Amino acid sequence: MEAIVQQALENSLLQAAKNVEDQLDNRLQALDNMDADDIEKMRQRRLQQMKLAAAQKQEWTKRGHGEYREIFGEKEFFAEMKGEERMVCHFFRENWPCKVMDKHLEILAQQHLETKFVKIHAEKSPFLVERLKVWMLPTLALIKREKTVDYVVGFNDLGGKDDFSTEMLAARLAAHGLVNDPHSSYGPKAAAPKRNLRHGGPERLGDSDEDSDFD
Repeated sequence: MEAIVQQALENSLLQAAKNVEDQLDNRLQALDNMDADDIEKMRQRRLQQMKLAAAQKQEWTKRGHGEYREIFGEKEFFAEMKGEERMVCHFFRENWPCKVMDKHLEILAQQHLETKFVKIHAEKSPFLVERLKVWMLPTLALIKREKTVDYVVGFNDLGGKDDFSTEMLAARLAAHGLVNDPHSSYGPKAAAPKRNLRHGGPERLGDSDEDSDFD
């Protein structure tokens, strides 16, 4: 039985390799058949794509993409969100779990220009907290076309602990199309959080401790 399974696996791998080889052969043949006009058209298409990409990058930069910024108050929140395809807003307070989230969002803001990354102090934005039903910090509101489509609440979706990787958070955001990540392997949510945080876990909004401004 084991030999049969091994043979089937080898056959599958051989077939996959043959498919890749056939695709490569087809592409090489297509290139061989191209004349000077075809090559020039391909070059022009590529140049046009590069120009469009550069223009898009410039527009994103003008709109505050590429940096992770704090915004202040509900009015600024709605102004920042207006016209945005994708925005991630971190509701935070000055405590350890929120600082962990800050560290990863700083990196992602630079890696994913297609998305705007901002943060807002929860205590100073009670209207938004109530409207978006934010009850635990940190919370990320995932916004597409000015609509909240999902939340990342605490670290439950990130293994339940504070040593999750930036890649794991990127994959979580990609699950709802908040960042471009074609290699995302984000799977099911963690069954339960593991509370092994060095400075305490995510906090319910309104809890008080030594690190909290919500006293």
